[in-house]
Amino acid sequence: MTSASDAKRDPLLLAIDNGTQSVRALAFTLGGELAGVEKVAIEPYFSENPGWAEQHVEVYWDAVCEACRGLLGALGVDAARVAGLAVTTQRSTLVNLDTDGRPLRPAIVWLDQRRSANPPRMSRVIEAGAKLTGRGQILRELRAEAECNWIAEYQPEVVAATRRFVFLSGYLNWRLTGAFVDSAAAQVGYVPFDFKKRQWAGDGDPRWRALAVEREWLPELTPAGGRLGELTADAATAMGLPPGLPVIAAGTDKACELLGSGCLDPSTGGVSYGTTATINTVNNRYVEPIPPLPAYPAAQPDAWNSEVMIRRGYWMIEWFKRELGSDVLGNTDFDSPGAGEEAFARLEQLLSETPPGADGLLLQPYWGAGTPFPGPEARGAVIGFGDMHGRSHMYRAIVEGIAHALRDAGKRLAKRNGRSLERLRVAGGGARSDAVMQITADVFGLVAERPHVTEASGLGAAINVAVGLGLQPDYETAVARMVRVGDAFTPDPASHALYTEIHERVYSGMYKRLAPLYRSIREITGYPP
Repeated sequence: MTSASDAKRDPLLLAIDNGTQSVRALAFTLGGELAGVEKVAIEPYFSENPGWAEQHVEVYWDAVCEACRGLLGALGVDAARVAGLAVTTQRSTLVNLDTDGRPLRPAIVWLDQRRSANPPRMSRVIEAGAKLTGRGQILRELRAEAECNWIAEYQPEVVAATRRFVFLSGYLNWRLTGAFVDSAAAQVGYVPFDFKKRQWAGDGDPRWRALAVEREWLPELTPAGGRLGELTADAATAMGLPPGLPVIAAGTDKACELLGSGCLDPSTGGVSYGTTATINTVNNRYVEPIPPLPAYPAAQPDAWNSEVMIRRGYWMIEWFKRELGSDVLGNTDFDSPGAGEEAFARLEQLLSETPPGADGLLLQPYWGAGTPFPGPEARGAVIGFGDMHGRSHMYRAIVEGIAHALRDAGKRLAKRNGRSLERLRVAGGGARSDAVMQITADVFGLVAERPHVTEASGLGAAINVAVGLGLQPDYETAVARMVRVGDAFTPDPASHALYTEIHERVYSGMYKRLAPLYRSIREITGYPP
């Protein structure tokens, strides 16, 4: 048995989780217990033009330092107990740096919607080859969506001065180690990356022609769990940590969330109720979820995450709070366990006021334009309105609609994997809600399990540290020792039967019937662009 004095000497694993709305510093034990957490809120972005989303990278670094200092102060322990650290961040937030690592412009945040009007020209041979392989549309979208192409078109002086082009994870790892290095499991976005091989694309890859980025600008990559370097003296002073502390490569926030939820094979569906709602399966082979969209690197080496996302997923809850519930809900924050408990309880009550099926109100939650699933023209829709429907019906329809969309996506993943889903592990802010967890179980007809800690992405990064330092022998053992089920929600047979009938007879046909109308709306109004 471990004594109290021994526990005070046990090593701690430090995870830095840089999300969209906050930066968290989290300390975990080797048993997967959360020893302490410090959260620093940040503005998600500022916008100088409609659709833009940018943030100064110093905001992120300052928040990292503040969170780490606060964590160590709150814990009241010797910083020397920290064995190592890893960074996990929001995906697809990009930074241009000069030779010395100074930012040349604000970071372009993943929520940004700008598009390049005149991306780099492609040879006819390359375009013909992409068309023959079924990747022509994907290549065109890549060229238009890529941040580097917009910068090259509208800010050529920035491109001329750029010597480093990194994701947010690469920027923070440079600030930590003084080296331009990053995790191979953090490369999710518009760069020439070979997702199957988990390395930069080969010289003949057409993306080098499609994207205005040079190979020498990109960081050296290390597999998840590998050592990126050691904490520099300057970083250590700013963070309140010992210099020389090992810095370990982790995955993106979604990848770490899957690892920290215990998702290791395709039988477990990893559901995330965040700003973007997603469902993932983890495979030891490369499985594209919606060909030709790639599978992403997992937070453990030699594995991939097959992901389907519902853009603007639990953002819809924020919309509901702002537009329909601000008078009684205030500023409920799903991501803050201690905040807004009274309003949070009111949201739970709204779900209890309306029966499964929301008295016939059904919502299709494709509110994020350009979603690849179920199609780029998809939009949101609500059908079945009647004079009896009120605020509680709308809220339940949103929650149920997201669950129906994820069930649809889960069926696609199961077919691609050749293996049925047997259980769900649910994380993200929405997973705090018992009612949301029960609805998820009822819609899928599967047991929905919550990890024992709400900070699943942080725990995943801590697992990277534990395995990377040899404190745990491998990822399977680390998950067995550090991840546990907190609460499990078993589907109610009657509710599942109702949801299945709705899903098969109504929901599954909605998109096919509405898609022509979505396309007509786009042609008439020009929205979405």
